[in-house]
Amino acid sequence: MYQRPVTRSATLSTLGAALAFPSLAQAGFIEDGKLSLNLKNFYINQDTRNEDRPRSEEWGQGFFLDYKSGFTDGTLGFGLDVLAMHAIRLDGGGREGKPGIERTPGTVFPLESNGKAKTDFGRLAVTGKLRLSKTEARLGTLMPRLPVVTYNDGRLLPQLFHGGQITSNEIDNLTLIAGKIEHSTERNSSDSFPLSISGANSGPNAQFSNEFYYGGADYKVGKDLLLQYYYGSLDDFYEQHFLGLIHTWTLPVGSLKTDLRFFASDSDGRNESASGRREGYVSSGYWSAGASSRGEVDNHLWSAQFTYTLGGHEVKAGYQKISGNSDFPHLFKGTGRTLYLITDAQIHKFTSAGENTWVAGYSYDFGKIGIAGLKASLVYWSGDDIDDAGSDNKEWERDFRIDYVVPEGTFKGLGLTWRNAALRSNDTRDIDENRLIVTYSFPLF
Repeated sequence: MYQRPVTRSATLSTLGAALAFPSLAQAGFIEDGKLSLNLKNFYINQDTRNEDRPRSEEWGQGFFLDYKSGFTDGTLGFGLDVLAMHAIRLDGGGREGKPGIERTPGTVFPLESNGKAKTDFGRLAVTGKLRLSKTEARLGTLMPRLPVVTYNDGRLLPQLFHGGQITSNEIDNLTLIAGKIEHSTERNSSDSFPLSISGANSGPNAQFSNEFYYGGADYKVGKDLLLQYYYGSLDDFYEQHFLGLIHTWTLPVGSLKTDLRFFASDSDGRNESASGRREGYVSSGYWSAGASSRGEVDNHLWSAQFTYTLGGHEVKAGYQKISGNSDFPHLFKGTGRTLYLITDAQIHKFTSAGENTWVAGYSYDFGKIGIAGLKASLVYWSGDDIDDAGSDNKEWERDFRIDYVVPEGTFKGLGLTWRNAALRSNDTRDIDENRLIVTYSFPLF
C-alpha cells in the first residue's frame, strides 16, 4: 500500500519552498497566483433503524490553505498548485457499541488502534502543471469530475486521486481529456491506497490495482447541445464506455433540459478468467448458483432525466435501468463514492444488478422572490427488481436539502447547508442521516 502521512510543519515548509523557488519568480507565475484560506465546519449523524446499532455522530472543523499559481512566461508555462488540509475533531467518532454489537466506524476521522477517532489529521496535495497553447498537463493530486471517475466531497476532507491528466481545448467547442490514476486518498485518511471495486476491496482475499486509465471528449454542438464519450479501465477488473447527451430546449414558457446517459462495462484482465476471480478479482452482483461467470463484470446502465425550469421552480423526473449480472463497477475503496449517475443520492447510489430506479425531484431558488442566496430541494428515488436469491428486492431514498449563502454585508459568502436523508431497503440497512455544513473563504491574495 502507498502511504503518505502529513504534518502541519511539512505542509507549511513545502508551500514556502514552492513560492520561494527562484526560477518561478516570473510575472505570470506570481501575479496570476491566488491564495485563500477556506474553512469547513461539518457535522453528521446517522441512525440505523433496522439494526441494534448505536447512533453515529461526528463533528469536526477543517482548514484548507489553497494556493493556485499562474504559469511562467514563455511558450511552455509551468505552474504549481498546493492544497494543505487539516481537520480537527470536535466531537464523536469511533465510539464503542453495545457488547456484541459492531462498533460504529469513523467516516469523518480515522480510527486509532484502540478504536477511538483521532483528534486530528491532515494532508498535503501538490500538483505540478504545464501549459502549451490551449493544452494543460497536470501531475500529482487530481480531483476529477468526469463520467468515469469523480472524487467524493461528502465528508470533512475530500477524496483525492493521484496520477496525471492532460486536457486539450485546441479545437473550438471540443475538450479532450486523457489520464492515469495510480492510487487514492480516502476522505478519512492521510494515507494513499491502491484502487479496487466493490466485491474485491475487503476481506482476506482483497485485490487491488495501480492502473486506472481514462479518456474522453466533450463536444458542444451550438450553445444548447453537449455530446460526450468517455472510456475508463481499471487494470485486471473492468473496462467501461460512456455515451452522454445533454440538451437544453428554450420553450415559450420556461426551458426543458434532457440528460441521456449510457454505460457499458465489461471484464478486464484477471476478472475475465475463472482463476483470476478465484484469486479475489471479483465484482459484487448476483449470479445463479454454480454460474461459471460468478464475480465477472457484466453491466449495462442507461438513464434518461428531464428537468423543466420556470422562474425559480425546477421539476425533474427520470428513470435508470441496469442489466447484467454484476453491480455497476466503479472505483471504490469503501469510505465513500460519488458517481456520475442520476441516482447519486446522499446515502445510496442504486447500482445493484438488475435494479430499475425512478427519480422525481423539485427545487426552488428563493432569489426569484427577493431572498437572495436561499435554495431548497427535495428528491425521491425508488428502486426495484434488484436481483437476489428467491426474490427481487426494493429500496427508496428521500433527500431534502436547504442551502443559504449570505449575499452581502460583513459575512458575505458564508455558506450554510442542511442535508437530511432517509433510506429504506430490504437489500441494505435502513438509515436516517443529517449533515450540517458551514463554509467560509478568506482570499489572502
